[in-house]
Amino acid sequence: MPRLHVNIDHVATLRQARLSQEPDPVLAAGLCELAGANGITVHLREDRRHIQERDVRLLSQTVKTLLNLEMAWTPAMLDLACELKPQQVCVVPEQRQELTTEGGLDVEAYAETLPAGIERLQDAGIEVSLFVNPDPNAIEEAARCGADFVELHTGSYANARGQKRENELRRLETCAVYAHELGLRVNAGHGLDYENVLPVAQLPWIEELNIGYAIICRALYIGLDQAVREMQDRILAAAPPE
Repeated sequence: MPRLHVNIDHVATLRQARLSQEPDPVLAAGLCELAGANGITVHLREDRRHIQERDVRLLSQTVKTLLNLEMAWTPAMLDLACELKPQQVCVVPEQRQELTTEGGLDVEAYAETLPAGIERLQDAGIEVSLFVNPDPNAIEEAARCGADFVELHTGSYANARGQKRENELRRLETCAVYAHELGLRVNAGHGLDYENVLPVAQLPWIEELNIGYAIICRALYIGLDQAVREMQDRILAAAPPE
């Protein structure tokens, strides 16, 4: 059964809309942990549109579960990650014009620099994940570069309906199994919500689910504590009967 990592980027999005101090993503992270989240995920984008470097520095000192830092593959971000030493780093693509991460990393495009950088992160005690489309070629490249994890992009699954969704689910399953066969651990995320999370949570070898937007939206109506607990309940339903 996968662990739930709550992405708190959208708490910072709301704060940055007024360039204020509230709502505080660091406080939100603590509330998520108290509600049962197994980890906290933040994406420190190069354009700093939501999470700020100060947030990550505070979170690295205060998160009690596991801090997963999503980041672009740049020298500056690599240096910062090695300094702050979050438990996990997830390398993601970034485009300035996108609303959110729209696809997986082109691992082959970074094949010359990823192995040494991944080794440097691992030497600092950081587990490294690459955010990839459910594509066997991307998974092979991730294994070749020495990553610990792949995080499968679930956006196509989340956006599909009917038989197309079933096809995307089977694609995720095939890639999760293949990644495991290559010695990679497997996470998943993007677009997952209360309605579509269960089938993904039931897939083999998925260890962690990164979910943010749906939880923050739900929290506006019922509070952050209850929103996290409800998502955990959805994931717990994936556990096989004893």
